[in-house]
Amino acid sequence: MKAILVQVAAGMFLAAGPTLAADPPRPVRQVNLEEYVGLWYEIARVPNRFQKSCDRNVTAKYTLQPDGRVEVINRCTEEDGKVKEARGTAKVMNAPQNSQLEVSFVRFLGMNLFWGDYWVLGLGEDYGYAVVGHPERKYGWILSRTRSLESATLEAIFELLRDQGYDPAEFVFTPQTG
Repeated sequence: MKAILVQVAAGMFLAAGPTLAADPPRPVRQVNLEEYVGLWYEIARVPNRFQKSCDRNVTAKYTLQPDGRVEVINRCTEEDGKVKEARGTAKVMNAPQNSQLEVSFVRFLGMNLFWGDYWVLGLGEDYGYAVVGHPERKYGWILSRTRSLESATLEAIFELLRDQGYDPAEFVFTPQTG
């Protein structure tokens, strides 16, 4: 009887799957948007529906606009070699910290629709890398100013992700072939 209870309890635990952290991740204290803008290479991401066709060479280019918003141009190469581009707009939600943004890639009649959360969870001291997430951990990205990161830097990022309630094993690496 005792063995059956242990098996049932173990089965319930395994069926529940991994538990998510109760609190949302913590954005960095401050993002200097003038340093943050520019070209970023995607090193890894949590798979998502809107990047499903992206096979390699994923980049994000951010340009600060006069009104304080950020123009977003995401590009990737699909498996057949075609380049896919998505243009959007980001707006800061927690000025002056600038670490919580919302991004929209849908524009209709001059208005941006369907805003999604974009939280900066980690930054290299020289803005050499960025870790971006979502308050419910649905999405996540590791970005770099270069096409690759050293293994020690990646391990530090994985530790940050674990500390923020993410499972680094959920991230898939993005080939950057140039």
